[in-house]
Amino acid sequence: METSREKYQRAQKRVDEIKEFYNHLGMYIIFVCIFIGLNIYTSNFFWAIFPILGWGIGILSHASKVYRWNPLFSKDWERRKIDQFMNNEEL
Repeated sequence: METSREKYQRAQKRVDEIKEFYNHLGMYIIFVCIFIGLNIYTSNFFWAIFPILGWGIGILSHASKVYRWNPLFSKDWERRKIDQFMNNEEL
């Protein structure tokens, strides 16, 4: 059985993960502004899109980990696969 101390530690870890994500998101927003500003003053080609998109993919990945969101392998997908394997005689 889980003690209240263990619950507190798990909750604290989760809060720390969320704080780290928001710090990451804040840095992303700041650097997007910097990239766009630099791009405006240095070139006619919109090169800033490449680091913005690359880092944006990292942000989405981080968010999916922190908020436990996985569109490919959701709980519904797991349940359907379990049902499929339970009904399959080739186990």
